[in-house]
Formats: sequence, C-alpha cells, structure tokens
Amino acid sequence: MKKTTPLTTIAAIAAATALALSGCASSGEDEAGQHSQDQSESSSGEGHGDSHEHAADGGDPPAGIKKASDPKYAVGDEVKLTADHMPEMKSAEATISGAFDTTTYSVSYTPTDGGDPVKDHKWVVHEELDNPGKAPLKDGSEVKLEADHMPGMKGAEATIASSTDETVYMVDVDTDEMTMTNHKWVVEDEIKPAE
Repeated sequence: MKKTTPLTTIAAIAAATALALSGCASSGEDEAGQHSQDQSESSSGEGHGDSHEHAADGGDPPAGIKKASDPKYAVGDEVKLTADHMPEMKSAEATISGAFDTTTYSVSYTPTDGGDPVKDHKWVVHEELDNPGKAPLKDGSEVKLEADHMPGMKGAEATIASSTDETVYMVDVDTDEMTMTNHKWVVEDEIKPAE
C-alpha cells in the first residue's frame, strides 16, 4: 500500500464522501455490478443500498468474534478484491487487517432511518446480531442487526438471505476514490492474491 499524508487522507475522504453522496441520487440500479449473475434483485453496490455510506474507519471487530485459526490470508497480506460491494472496490488492492472464523450472513432489511429497503447486504457476522442463538441461522430467519456499517442499520429488523462459514476478513482499502480502514466484511472467495 502507498503511504499517505494527512492532506492526502483528507482529500481521499472528501472524494469518497462526494462519491457516496452521488450514489444517493441514483435510481437504485446496480452501479457496481453484482456478486453473481443470478442476483438480479440486488440493490446497487451488491446490497448496500444506494448510499455506500460506510465509515472511513470500520472500527474494531465485534466482541466475541474469534480470530481465524488458519486463514488463507494473514493480517498484513496484500490482496486484490474481487467483491464489488461499493464503487471502486472490485479489483482494488487491499491489506488484510483481520481474519475471523464465524458464520457470515447476507441480509435484507429496512433501515431504521426511513431509507429504502436493502436487499442482500453483504456481509454481517453472527456476532453483529442481537441475541442470535447458535450459529448458523437458517435462511429466512428473522434477526435484529447490531451492526452499524451504514446509517439506519443498527437496530433494523432483517431476514437472513444466505450464509457462509468461510473465513471472513476486514480489509484496509486505498484507491484514488476511497480510503477505508477495517472495512467489514469480505469473505475468502472475494479475495485473491495481489499480483
């Protein structure tokens, strides 16, 4: 990853904010592509709604989550992302900032702030659910989100769309359009080694 100065970081955050705000005005069509071709109802940015309003710093991992015992990618590894959760994410270079063993869910929910319903938001980990019981939860299970990746997410009622038990990662991403630390979440099949 390239080193950044405080001025560069501020400029990158301003650019990311402008990009996020421009996404709010979209028609809701998928601007960033879809994780798989059969997810035609996925909202823009693969279930992240129209806003892409992730914080520049995703913060610490949730309490109770277990570090991965044998991750394919270790903390500090340079990787390339194949996920397109947000504009500019697909093919972006990233650095692994955390690797965890847990159940990871795609969820559909209506934001608590009155925003449009979000379909197939990738991803929320089991530890970000309110009193979820034992993992894994079945597809179709109703849950309450404790994750606060985006405005209106925390406290929202959600439905589990799908789940995976593959290793899940937090990543630091630095592109011309965005700088994010501890972005939550990217699963192992959305990552490949850096070239």
